[in-house]
Parts: sequence; structure tokens; C-alpha cells
Amino acid sequence: MAGSVTLKIIEQHLVEGKPEPGEGIALRIDQTLTQDATGTLVMLAFEAMGIPRVRTQLSAQYVDHNLLQADFRNADDHTFLRAACRRFGVWYSRPGNGVSHPVHMERFGLPGRTLLGSDSHTPAAGALGMLALGAGGLEVARAMAGHPYHLNMPEVWGVKLTGSLPPWVSAKDVILEMLRRHDVHGGFGRVIEYHGPGLTSLSAMDRHVIANMGTELGATSTVFPSDAAVSEFLRTQGRGGDFEPLSPDPGAGYDHDEIIDLSSLEPLIALPGSPGNVVPVREVAGRPVSQAYVGSSANPGLRDFAVSALMVDQRKAAPGVSFDINPTSRQILTNLTELGLLSKLIRAGARIHQAGCNGCIGMGQAPATHTISLRTVPRNFPGRSGSRDDQVYLCSPETATAAALTGVITDPRDLDMPYPDFREPERVCIVADDLEEPPGPNEHIELVKGPNIAPMPELSPLPDQMTLPVLLKMKDGVSTDEIMPAGARVLPFRSNIPRIADFVFDQIEEGFADRARKRGDFCVVAGRNYGQGSSREHAALAPRFLGLRAVIAVGFARIHYQNLINYGVLPLVPADPSDIHHLAVDDEVRMSGLHEALKTGEVRLEIAGRDREIICRLDLAPLEREALAAGSAVNAIRERERDSRS
Repeated sequence: MAGSVTLKIIEQHLVEGKPEPGEGIALRIDQTLTQDATGTLVMLAFEAMGIPRVRTQLSAQYVDHNLLQADFRNADDHTFLRAACRRFGVWYSRPGNGVSHPVHMERFGLPGRTLLGSDSHTPAAGALGMLALGAGGLEVARAMAGHPYHLNMPEVWGVKLTGSLPPWVSAKDVILEMLRRHDVHGGFGRVIEYHGPGLTSLSAMDRHVIANMGTELGATSTVFPSDAAVSEFLRTQGRGGDFEPLSPDPGAGYDHDEIIDLSSLEPLIALPGSPGNVVPVREVAGRPVSQAYVGSSANPGLRDFAVSALMVDQRKAAPGVSFDINPTSRQILTNLTELGLLSKLIRAGARIHQAGCNGCIGMGQAPATHTISLRTVPRNFPGRSGSRDDQVYLCSPETATAAALTGVITDPRDLDMPYPDFREPERVCIVADDLEEPPGPNEHIELVKGPNIAPMPELSPLPDQMTLPVLLKMKDGVSTDEIMPAGARVLPFRSNIPRIADFVFDQIEEGFADRARKRGDFCVVAGRNYGQGSSREHAALAPRFLGLRAVIAVGFARIHYQNLINYGVLPLVPADPSDIHHLAVDDEVRMSGLHEALKTGEVRLEIAGRDREIICRLDLAPLEREALAAGSAVNAIRERERDSRS
């Protein structure tokens, strides 16, 4: 593996451990990224740690997820975040400025650097030759405090690209092809590194599309080289001096190898329920649609909107189809206007929304009941759109726009039009003055907290023994959207854990929170890949607030596993996966000797009233053992900071 881009960045940032697959390592973090759906908890945690100012090269806070201001709650959160940024030394991107990932790429991304973000799609920055990692908010707060990020050294999966994309096929189809081959768990424990001659035909923003949705494969991150495409992107952003070349050495080795011939690809689409349920568009052509949606962090580039605009030029969206355009940054919106492309979309009947995440996170734009919505977003987990019985398909801007024009799912190659010949302009209008640089150190800046902003809950240390009822038994692939929904009904309470806890597991069982409050401490049981999807730590903290003390699952998604530990919840994996079938709702599970179990990594579960014992693994690094024992990572970090000052 010597000589890969991934290994070069890791070796330059390694502060602990050996970069051998599976070994525990710690990395120095150069930059952090937070967004408003997770950022309020990050800032509250940072405040609780008692640290006056960030210790990174750069930290940035974006307001992009929850832009609807139906009452005071969201506006209060925005005010709090801006004050926290000014106090702690963080850049602030105001509401309407755009989605965190493309804006960070435009303004702050640097080849060869590390980035840790409290958003699972942070790896999108790998398009610039960064090692960008999604993590829970507490991990990001820890990095902001100057601590390294701990993880197991991933394997590096080299994907060689050859050929070039044919007309009507774009970068979204490349990552959908990866998902078609490997499903949502194919990237576990791996960094995907793209290389090969096919890269020359992919722009930096094309690479962003692919790197963004590497998260849906379960990958730790995605990395591209920093080459001529990156140099050109930085030049157009007025940052040409920030370019640094970074490429794999000739003959670089990888732990796994794969080849994709770009010229062989066709338009693809992910069917409802999972980003990994991918088929060719032609197989589902003709199904009627009610919505076609272009935008999101998964297709944020100027070309994604430009191609759509040129396709609908002098045409109209089909009757009965909501044609939704979600610009991903104020800069993109400005350039669409300057190039005359926005007017083409408006005349075609498009609905133009403000720059932000919007419908991708369920903040408006929910589809009608029992109807199909084609979206260029990264995820289509059940109910994520805001409609409980949604039918969301994931596709490219070309395929979404074709459906907007015809009213049915359409392979764009079947349209009676030439493929739009859009070329990126030599110069773009740069919009940077809406990003607020933090002032110098000033601890007297008040953290303005509205009535909906509650302090971080105090979490008790781990007891040495517990008897817990099983309150819920779930299937494989339970997502964080099902554990803790987002959307306009829930996200306004993101800064108020006691209130947002009312919605825990609501997608799975309405009224679960009321049942949990009556039972006290409890555990839940699940199958494989528990906690896939968003990095939102509310899916760990809010259940913990209700009394969740352990999750017994066949397997966990990486970020959620860490979030559970950070909030003092035991993530237990049965040594024999079939033992999961011996657990049922209302069983009483006894566990003892937990303090010793944190060291040995083995927890024995006794099922009350039955002569059965289940042995579970608990794979922990030293800091994780410390967090679980203390009851949360906040407690552990606060104690460390206190000790360091004494």
C-alpha cells in the first residue's frame, strides 16, 4: 500500500499507532466542520469542556440544514451559533449561504489536510485530495480542543477509473455503480481511493459527487489525488496559491483493487428504501412521478444545475410534477443568474428554493402520499423526506430532469434532444464575504441562549451491574433517521434534548418515548448495520436521556457506534450472531462486572427466567473505555482538562 495518497496523508498526520489495517491510530486534525443540525450540541459540549478557544488551523460552522423559521426556535439557534463562533474562534456561514460541503470546498478546502466534520458527508472534501472524516459531534468538539482523532486504521480500496463518461451519464452514475456492486456495507473499514486515467475527465465537483456518497457505502472516507482538476478548481475560486500536488506513487499498492470503465456505464437509479438498491433507469422507465428534485450536497456543482437548465430550455415541466431546484450555495445561485441559466429553470416551471439542505433532510418539499419522487440527494431511507410512506428514488440531474419533462421515470438517452454541451466558465463570480471570520480572543462574548436551548444533560457514570428490559427489537439496517427523525417537525428541538427525546424511535413505534419513560433504564436489540446514515448524535444522546444503556446488535455503523460510546451507551455485539434470535421484547437482561468487562472486552448477558447466557464483544480503545466508565466523553474530557490545570 506504500505510496497511496491516503497513506501519505495519514503518515503526515499520525501522532499515535502504526498505519496497519485494523490497528488503532490517532491523527492530528487540521480543520473541523459543523452544521446547525449537529453544531449546537458541538458548541454546548465545547462550552461544557471549559476550553476558551479552538486549537485547530481552521474551524467552520455552517447554517444549512434547518433554515425554516416558523417560530423563534431556529432563529435562536442561529443567534447562539454565531455568538459561539465569535467566542470560540470559529468561522460562521450564515443562513442561506449554502450547504456546508460545497461551500467549505470553495473557500477552505486544502489538498493534503485532514478535516473532521459532524456530518457524515464530510468525506466530500476528499475531492480536493483531503482526508475528510465524518464523526459524532463530541469527536469534533474534542478535535476543536486540539485532541487527535482516534480510529482503527482502515484498509485502502483502490478503484482504478478508465475511459470517459458517455453522453447522459455523469458522476452520480459512477457512485451508483459502486453501490450497485457493493450495497451500503461494502465500504466498511475502508477508505476508497480513486486513481487511473479516467480521472482526467472528472472535474473537482464531479469528484465531490462521488466522494460525498462514498458514505452510503459505509466507507470511512473517500480520497482523490490533488491534480490538474483540483488546481483548476482552486484557480477559479481565487485560491490558486493553495494548490499542492498530491498523487499516488507509480505502482502504489492497495489492500483491495477494482476497475470501473467509465465508458461502459449507463444511467442508474436507486429504488426506494436504500441507496444500495440500484438498477438501470431503463428497468423502471415509465413509472409516473410527482416530484423531480435537483440539488443537495450530493450534486452541488454548477454543471449539475446548468445541465438541467439547458435540458428544460424552451420547455415546460410536465403537468402534476413539482420540479424543485435547490441551489447549494449563494455563489452557485449567483452564477446561475449571471449565466442566464436561472431564468431558463424559472420559465420551465421550476420551484427555486433557498441555498441549503432543504428537502434532503426533510425540511420541506415532502412528496405527496403514495407518489414517486426522483431526487439527486444522497439518501432515501424510509420517511427521511418527511412523508412516512415516501417513494424516493436517487438519480443524476439528467435523469431527474428527464422525469420532470415527461412526467414518468425516463432514461435521459431516450429524450429527443442532444446532450447539453455545458463547459465550466473560465471565471466565476466568487461570493465569499458572507463568511464571517472570528474576531480575536474575547471570553466576554456572551453565548446568547434562547428558551429552547437547554444545557447538555448530565449523564451518570456506568454502574457495575444492570438489569435492563428489552423495549424494542429491530431489523437489519436501522438508520439514524428511524432512531431519531429529522425534518421540520423535529429539528427545531435539536438544541433541547429533553424535548427532542419525545421523537425517539417514533418512525418505528409511535409513542415509544412515553413507554420508555415508564420503564426507566432499558436496552434495545437490532440486526446488522445499526445506526447507518446521518452522523447526528441526537440518535445516541436522546435515547440515552430516555434511559437507553445498551444496544445489542449484530453490527453497528461506524459513526453511530462511536456516538453511543460517547454518551455512555454500551454497543454490544453477540459473539454468535444467531444469539440475537434468543432475545425478545420484554425480556429482562442482566449484566454484571461491567467495569472489568470494559477492560476484557467481553460482557456476559443472562436472560432472566431462562437458562441461557449470551456472550457479547465490546471492542474498545482506551479513550472509549474512559468515556463509558465516566458516563460520557464530555465527563471524561472535562475531568482531563480539570486535571491538566491542577
